[in-house]
Amino acid sequence: MGGLKIVRKPALRTRAGKAGAKPRRRRAVLFLCVANSARSQMAEGFARRLAPRGVGVASAGSRPDALNPLAVEVMAEVGIDISGHAAKTLDSIPLDEIGTVVFLCADEICPVFPARVERIRWPLPDPAAVKGSRDQRLRAFRRVRTELHQRIGALMELL
Repeated sequence: MGGLKIVRKPALRTRAGKAGAKPRRRRAVLFLCVANSARSQMAEGFARRLAPRGVGVASAGSRPDALNPLAVEVMAEVGIDISGHAAKTLDSIPLDEIGTVVFLCADEICPVFPARVERIRWPLPDPAAVKGSRDQRLRAFRRVRTELHQRIGALMELL
């Protein structure tokens, strides 16, 4: 699954020409994928637990689907309750607060994020796409959960 890959792009500043205007620092991190049912929900759960004070966290998808119960289960195994999460579209996210977007798509076409922000790409396989027994599917969710935990821990140290 590879290491942490961060592509730094500056966030938008305040409008030019405004006398005395201070740039508003965007402090929220958005985890973005297609369905917002598994990877991005697990990422949001970890980030909420690990984010420094003042850093907002959200997740969204281009075609939101129901929260995957296996994502809820594997996160509960590590003491994080995401059962109250719901899949969201970008329309429900305050985009002007987002400073960093983490794209989690691997084989799918990732959604487009309309604002100019720092972009990070973590192409993780979608555990919800794994076919097989319950144990095989749980193993796929746990692998992605472990990878997300490591990457999000490193990311939060940079914020």
